Formats: sequence, structure tokens, C-alpha cells
Amino acid sequence: MPAIALLANCGKSPGKIRLALNWKPDPQFGGFYAAPYQTHGLDVEILPGGAGTPTIQMVGAGSAEFGVVSADELVVARSQGNDVVALFAVFQNNPQGIMVHASRKLASLADLFKAPGTVALQRGLPYARLLEKKYGFDKVKVVPSPGGDISAFLANKNFAQQCFIMSEPLTAKHQGADVQVFPVSDAGYNPYTTVLVTSGDSLRKDPDRAKAMVAAIREGWRSYLDDPKPTNQRMNQLNPSMALEVFAEVAETQKPFIETDETRRSGLGSMTKERWETLIAQLKELGDIQQAPAATDCFRVL
Repeated sequence: MPAIALLANCGKSPGKIRLALNWKPDPQFGGFYAAPYQTHGLDVEILPGGAGTPTIQMVGAGSAEFGVVSADELVVARSQGNDVVALFAVFQNNPQGIMVHASRKLASLADLFKAPGTVALQRGLPYARLLEKKYGFDKVKVVPSPGGDISAFLANKNFAQQCFIMSEPLTAKHQGADVQVFPVSDAGYNPYTTVLVTSGDSLRKDPDRAKAMVAAIREGWRSYLDDPKPTNQRMNQLNPSMALEVFAEVAETQKPFIETDETRRSGLGSMTKERWETLIAQLKELGDIQQAPAATDCFRVL
């Protein structure tokens, strides 16, 4: 697996630290690659991932000291006894959405599920069950998500599919489609995404290392938001399947999902007890968890 090593050159190194990503190098991880680990005395190896990379299990098992997961994934893991703790939430608003053809003139997610057509999504995900519970799927044909493949979408005006707002819609627009996107957060499901986690045991044993990691990553995200170009060039070398111009476009599109009124008040990556409590209650109601973990056990402010 390709990785990028950033070696500490000041002070005593606490040892190699592995940061496991849940996807290939791309703009959603820009701040992790831009982070000045060296100046915080950290020796970090970033481990790129792919579809199905079990980052939360890797952190729980100790095969990676830090990992990137989604908040709902963390809540489910904690309910099952995996002592993982969130430290930094990159995406304050969930970038998951449903993309449709603008020519359908739909006004909302509710309209989408009232109109005949096909909706491609991953029914096993919590947000899909929430949509089904809220809107019902009886008026639409639900098929499995094609992942990043948009060929069916381009061929059929009545085909809608799940997407990341800064990914498939941009690809579809480049191929001539007139795209409209409804964020899943419109339905009230808005977990933090691209969340840095560590194990509770690691945090208790070495809180200073976790604080240094968060400080470096916060600086990295500030740098990447201000000027993504140098880091994009580096990530493009690791992931040449994404063109540099797409890196730039995605980096710009994702900014409002990362920097919000909350982060301007409390700092990049900040999280609130209320948001965690809302998510935990939703997952309990959906049946994803039997025992609800305490919100204050799910995250730390460092």
C-alpha cells in the first residue's frame, strides 16, 4: 500500500504513528497531507485506503494509532464494545446526497420519493433506512448503488443515485448533465464525516500525542483551505487517477462543508455534544444500535 512518511526532525520521536484513511488520497484528506507533523514532533505514516477499508477496526485493534471514519460508524462500533474516540471532524455537514436530473424540476427529497423513477442507493446504510422511514420507497424503484459509476444516470433522466456532493455531480456536469443534488442532511441526518479517531486506551496512555496530532491536523486543514495547490500536487502523485484540475475543483466545492459558522467560533474540526446526542438517538431509533453510548464518551475536545 503506498504511503507518505513525514519524519520528525526535532526533539525525541515518540515512534512511528500510522494514520489509516478510508479512501484514496483526494481533497477530503487534504488537511491530513498538509499537516506539519514534523513541527509537532510526530513521525506519521499515512496509509491510503479503498472501498471497505476497516479503519475503525484497525484503530480498535491497534494496527493503526489513528484512523478516519464517519461518526455513525463510530457510534455503532462503540455500542459493540470498540473503544474508539473522535478527536477532529473534518466535514461538519454530511457530504452525502442524492443527485437527480434538474429537468425533472423536483423541489425536495420528498418530491423525489413521490415521483416515479429509479433511485440507486445502498440500503444497508443508516441514512437510507431513515429516508425509507421518512418518505417511503413505495413510489420509486430502489436499486443498489453503482458506486462512482454514473453511466446509468447519464442514460436515464428518471434515474437518481446516491453521491458525494463534491464527486459524482461534478463528474456528471463535466459530461454534459444538468445536475441537481439534494443533501441527505435535508432529511435531518447529518453525522460528522471524515472524522479522526484513536483508541480510548491510546488516548489515556498518551494524551499529549493525541493533542499534538490534533494541533498538526488543524494547522494542516487551515493551510489546505487557504491554498490547496501544493498538497493537491502531492496527492495527485499518489492518486493520478484524479486529474489535477479535478483536485482543485473538489477542494473548492468542499470548503463550505468543512468551514462553517460553528468552526469559525470553535475552531476547525470542532464537535458538539448535541450533534452526537442527535445521531445516537437516530441510530437507536433505526435499530442500528441496541445500547446507546454516552455522547461524551464518543468524542474529546483537545
